Amino acid sequence: MFKAVLIEKDEAGQRVSLTEVSEDQLPEGDVTVRVECSTMNYKDGLAITGKSPVVRKFPMVPGIDFAGTVEASDNPDFKVGDKVVLNGWGVGEAHWGGLAQKARVKGDWLIPLVPEFTPEQAMAIGTAGYTAMLCVMALEKGGVTPEKGEVLVTGAAGGVGSVAVAVLAKLGYDVAAVTGRVSEGEYLTKLGAKRIIDRAELSAPGKPLMKEQWAGAVDVVGGQMLANVCASMKYRGVVAACGLAGGFGLPATVMPFILRGVTLAGVDSVMCPKADRIEAWLRLAKDLDPALLESMVQRLTMDEVIPTAEKILAGEVRGRVIVPIK
Repeated sequence: MFKAVLIEKDEAGQRVSLTEVSEDQLPEGDVTVRVECSTMNYKDGLAITGKSPVVRKFPMVPGIDFAGTVEASDNPDFKVGDKVVLNGWGVGEAHWGGLAQKARVKGDWLIPLVPEFTPEQAMAIGTAGYTAMLCVMALEKGGVTPEKGEVLVTGAAGGVGSVAVAVLAKLGYDVAAVTGRVSEGEYLTKLGAKRIIDRAELSAPGKPLMKEQWAGAVDVVGGQMLANVCASMKYRGVVAACGLAGGFGLPATVMPFILRGVTLAGVDSVMCPKADRIEAWLRLAKDLDPALLESMVQRLTMDEVIPTAEKILAGEVRGRVIVPIK
C-alpha cells in the first residue's frame, strides 16, 4: 500500500482524498517509479477542484509531473536505481500522476534526471519551467536575440513566467514582466526583470495595431492579453504562446502578422518529442541559475495539496509549488 491523492467520481459527484492505494491498482506501464517529489500546477488545481474537465477517467491520481527513482523496469532504456523525470503525456489526466508515493508509466514518457539537479530542484522547475524553456527556445529559433530589443513575459509571477524571466535575464535579454500583483515587483526584479508592467495595461480591448514595443514575448495568459501583445510586437517579433489562464479565445486581427511579419509560435509541453524534452532540460541545467530556484519555491506536504488547489486557481500562489513525497 502507498499514499496517493485520489480523485473519484460517481452519481453523487466528485470526491478527492488523501488515501491508501494498493500497488495492484497502479495503471499499466513498463516502469515503476518511487516518487520523490511532485508539484502542484494550474492544471492540477483544475483537476482537484473539478472546475474544468481535465480528468478524462476515474479514479485518477493528479500530478502532471514527478521526479524519482526507478523501482522496477521492463524498458531497456531504464534500470532499477535510475533517477528520472516525467512531464506531461496526459499524466494526471488520463493516466495516474505524480501526487503519490509510486507511479507506473511508459518508459518512453521518462527522461533521465540531469545530474545538475536533485529531484526537488527538478520539480522546482517542473512542467512549468520546462515549458518556459521551450518558449525561450522558440524565441531563439525565431531569431529573437538580446540586441533585438525588450522581451515581454506575461503572468510573470507564476510558475512558467518566473522561470522564463530568470532564464531570459541570464541569457542577456532585457525583460519586461507583466503581473496583476504589483507587490511581486521585488520578487520579479530579483529574478532579473528590468521593468514591471501592471496587467491592467494589457487587459482591455486594444487597437488591431499598437505601438511597437517588444522583440519577443512569452505569453501564458491568452485571450485579450495575447491579442494586445501580438498587436504591440516589433517588426518580425515572435510570440511564444503556451497558456490560456485568461481565456482560450483570441480577439485579434491578422494585421500584426501580415503587416509586421509577427510570428505566433504555439508551444506544447504535453506531447513534445523526447529529443526536444532532453534539449530543454540540458538547457535548463546551463541557463537557469539554481540559486534562484529556492526563491521561486513553496513546499507542501501531501496533506496540504487538496486545500491549495483553490488558491492556485485564484492566482494566490507565487512561483512554483513542489510536493516532496515522504
